[in-house]
Amino acid sequence: FDIREMSGEVKKYDVIVIGGGSGGSAFSRRAAGYGAKVAIIDRGVKYINGIRNGAGPGGTCVNVGCVPKKVMFMAAGVREMLSDSVGVARGYGYEIKAKDLNLDWSLLKSRRDAYVDRLSKGYVKNWNKAGVDVIMGTAKFVSCQSFDSTQEYVIEVTKSPEDGGTVDLLRANRVVIAVGGKITMPNWPGIEYAISSDGFFDMEFQPRKVAVIGAGYIAVEMAGILHALGSETHLFFRGDTVLRRGFDPFVVEQLMQAMKAHGPELHPLSTPNAIIKDEQTGTKTLVLENGSKFTDFDCILVAIGREPLGPELQVPSALKLDPKGYIVVDDYENTSLPNVYAIGDATTTGFELTPVAIAAGRRLADRLYGGEPRARIEYFDIATVVFSHPPIGTVGLTEPEACLAYGRDNVTTKQSAFNSMIYALNENDTNKVKTGLKLVLAGPEEKVVGLHCIGPFSDEMLQGFAVSIRMGATRRDFEAS
Repeated sequence: FDIREMSGEVKKYDVIVIGGGSGGSAFSRRAAGYGAKVAIIDRGVKYINGIRNGAGPGGTCVNVGCVPKKVMFMAAGVREMLSDSVGVARGYGYEIKAKDLNLDWSLLKSRRDAYVDRLSKGYVKNWNKAGVDVIMGTAKFVSCQSFDSTQEYVIEVTKSPEDGGTVDLLRANRVVIAVGGKITMPNWPGIEYAISSDGFFDMEFQPRKVAVIGAGYIAVEMAGILHALGSETHLFFRGDTVLRRGFDPFVVEQLMQAMKAHGPELHPLSTPNAIIKDEQTGTKTLVLENGSKFTDFDCILVAIGREPLGPELQVPSALKLDPKGYIVVDDYENTSLPNVYAIGDATTTGFELTPVAIAAGRRLADRLYGGEPRARIEYFDIATVVFSHPPIGTVGLTEPEACLAYGRDNVTTKQSAFNSMIYALNENDTNKVKTGLKLVLAGPEEKVVGLHCIGPFSDEMLQGFAVSIRMGATRRDFEAS
């Protein structure tokens, strides 16, 4: 249809941003600061059959990702240091009584939720402060039409019920897609009795016994947090190890050793295919493909991956997606449609990380409205942290990746595993967590092309290493510091 034949106002913008997460927010504020007229569309949060749909202003990271997860990670770390098998309190002379370790889950949840709510509302406040028009609702592409010899995209927005539930039409000659992703859930019989990592943040009570299913970083993080908080935790995964993709074998080996010694109960080579609920007790049984059954769980958490939300936009067929539904972009965040850009987790860039989406959004705004035609984020040597127990920090190439890039004969490594001094007064080595550090070096100059660390505080110390590696540091530079 031709919207010029319709009655009513069709609001005109320089750019429409779909998605109010880290990337969309960063782009919107930076573009508005350059004087662009910006609309940002966020679908907000609603619950369908008790399951959360949508993250809310600030996106996954703020509402059901990095931020509340880090709060729970830190809460778990406190208890872990006080009482766990690797607790240091006793070694330093503190007597911690069992009754003092009872966790008030409801209090922790209410304080965490209040903190997250303040942050989420702060996003809307900052959008308004920047002069961005904020529209709460769901968006879809309607058409591309010519106005005054300029091609513009028409976006239909169905507002949330709280905002009247009306349908508005917006138009702009530029559109930025920053819709992120959503959790993937399997279609096993009984899957309705499981929760996702989103559901973890809705839990009103601490689970007594919990099964976590998955081998990726989210599953590892969830299992570590629940175990350290005192729940009996079992981690089920299909392969021999967790973190089978994208992590250096040294780090994976160190993590597996630490989890076997101090972490949740591990169930490798385990492929679940059904969940059965006991209607009398409410407990759940996890059934594996080989027929094995594990019983008496009051919570089963599934964390097997995420998928992009781009296809849900009803995007034009000319917008190229890869086989998994990710929006294909080039080095400058351009899609296959003219003047349509995409950033963040919904794209093929491969880094589903909050700081990366923020940087991509800001660089794109610099390029489109800030007079910097070559501005872009460079997707290499990007630091990554896993809030496992113990935490992991990694930047650059793994050893196998470096061998492919430079040739086996041109790659050397230096690695070490040792006890952190924080455990110096613990009774024996079985009550200590190892710290592991590995350098991946390339060429005769021994340029550091990868650094991988695991152990207490690895998450915090990584950033300094990341800066030096991006600047081309060599082994000699490291040893001279």
